[in-house]
Amino acid sequence: MAPVLYLTQGMAQAKKRARRQIGVRPHAPEGALRIGKVAQTLGISASMIRAWEKLGLIRPARTDSAYRLYGREDIRILRRAVYLRRVSGLNAPAILKQLREEGLVSTRRVGGADTASIGPRLRNLRVQRGESLATVARALNLSIGFLSNLERSQSSASVGIAHKLAHYYGANLLDFFSSSANAGPLVRADQRKRLQGGEGVEMELLAWGKIVMEPHLFRIGPGAGSIEPYSHEGEEFLFVIKGRLNIALDSQEYRLRTGDSFYFQSSTQHRWENPGSTETLVLWVNTPPTF
Repeated sequence: MAPVLYLTQGMAQAKKRARRQIGVRPHAPEGALRIGKVAQTLGISASMIRAWEKLGLIRPARTDSAYRLYGREDIRILRRAVYLRRVSGLNAPAILKQLREEGLVSTRRVGGADTASIGPRLRNLRVQRGESLATVARALNLSIGFLSNLERSQSSASVGIAHKLAHYYGANLLDFFSSSANAGPLVRADQRKRLQGGEGVEMELLAWGKIVMEPHLFRIGPGAGSIEPYSHEGEEFLFVIKGRLNIALDSQEYRLRTGDSFYFQSSTQHRWENPGSTETLVLWVNTPPTF
């Protein structure tokens, strides 16, 4: 039996060496394609595929040499994205929103014990009101599948949709952060509470408790943003620490860059996004805490 065992081990080692030589990981999707072939098949550029990957539409496997490998599910999502772009005329953030609502894309979670998931809180609010998923979905013009995934923390809502949900339940986004006693005058960087605001957007709460200002640090990935316009009571101030930010008040759009500050009435419909290729950091303050 020993020679057979030795031969079996030798064959396995040979297969591993072969994988290393061609640079393919053992868990690569069966029938996976390189980015050039996928781009040719779908009739789009490789740079567009990479841009959509940064937004979170797809997460291809990688070879040991860091080459992307796209499986059947990746190509199915990309094919749908191409259709939404060409036929429906949607831009990248709108495509991401639509794919999330269709259940094709689930939002990655931000790690860390202090990262809040709004799913359980939304479910509790809905149950307390005695309403079904269908009732809430119909009222907010959302799909039942999307709301179900959201409540089960299978996906996350954009800031615009999260604010809609908060307003519907008579709450605000501050209520979706982990509940805690007053923070006190000092909040260490590793003590901040975090909330995912959709793909590519993370909000870090810089103070909480009995406060009249609601300060956040917004981390906004390339192409990410609020997706939908929203409004609420109060006033807002923001300072762009790094990167670029486009913000629209009603039909007027403003283009901000590093070092710019901005002040406006929260009751004005506003929408924002990062038009750049790198992460944008924004100090964002709402008063009173009605965001």
